[in-house]
Amino acid sequence: MNKKLLSILLVSLFLVSVLSLNVMAEFPEKAINYNVCFNPGGESDLTARAQQQPLEEVLGEDVVIQYKIGGGGAVGWSELVQAKPDGYTVAGFNLPHIILQPLVRDNPGYETKEIKPVFIFEATPNILAVHKDSQFKTLEQFVNYAKENPGVITLGGSGSYSANHLGTLEFNQAADIRTTYIPFTGSGEAVPALLGQHVSGLMTYTTMGIRHSDEMRVLAVAADERVPAMPDVPTFKELGYDYVEGAYRGMAAPPGTPDDVIEKLAEANLAVNEMPSFKNKLEDMGFQIINMGPEESEKFVEDRIEYYKKILAEVGLL
Repeated sequence: MNKKLLSILLVSLFLVSVLSLNVMAEFPEKAINYNVCFNPGGESDLTARAQQQPLEEVLGEDVVIQYKIGGGGAVGWSELVQAKPDGYTVAGFNLPHIILQPLVRDNPGYETKEIKPVFIFEATPNILAVHKDSQFKTLEQFVNYAKENPGVITLGGSGSYSANHLGTLEFNQAADIRTTYIPFTGSGEAVPALLGQHVSGLMTYTTMGIRHSDEMRVLAVAADERVPAMPDVPTFKELGYDYVEGAYRGMAAPPGTPDDVIEKLAEANLAVNEMPSFKNKLEDMGFQIINMGPEESEKFVEDRIEYYKKILAEVGLL
């Protein structure tokens, strides 16, 4: 390579680097579309709505919430992986949903590895809840009835191959019972089904138990320890069942999104999570605050893939 050609190449590389740095320094320059993949009123929506204004303050641009509903989140995640990877389209993502669906469905429209984690910011353990007027006052009564009437009890939950769905299968196995799982497009749709007594109960999240505490009775929570916002609710472990399950939620970007953009979005998520007003609000609602950046989130997803493969095999879905 002659000296003139080498000089031109070096100058070109320098200009590309400078331009890239300028672009990154300016991100974001316009509104960011934040896609929620479940119905309004559910945990994903509640989180995004609580984040919206603080994110706008940190990023200095509008954050526009849009709904991409269907397939237990698969519709929204399928759109996410096809979106332009420039940081201006992000979506809430859920574990175990983004892992389970590609494992058990023929074509959910995306692969787990295509969803690029930005930040995992909160979690909610599963709860088993019944209507306040239900005949089931305790978990023991619920289990005894299920044993005597296999398949009769219907449990609603958010989505197919979700934390609620998997949790129902896991608890069925732990308690040696058979219940029928009814998937809804989100917690916001599942709760009215219980309140209208169209299902026997819900495998839902702590947030719904707190939000509707006057309308439903929570029999147990699927956590290692009692949840501070629900101190009177026993864990399944306390009651003799080795069952811990729930959902983790975060923000994701399309594959190919530049690392610097991912990092800027992650820093914004962390800044919001550290705001006392935001943190206290979510904890009062029953969320557990988590701070996992891009690399930690990616490693967590990889670890959970192996964990959920094991669970799916145990319940006969793999």
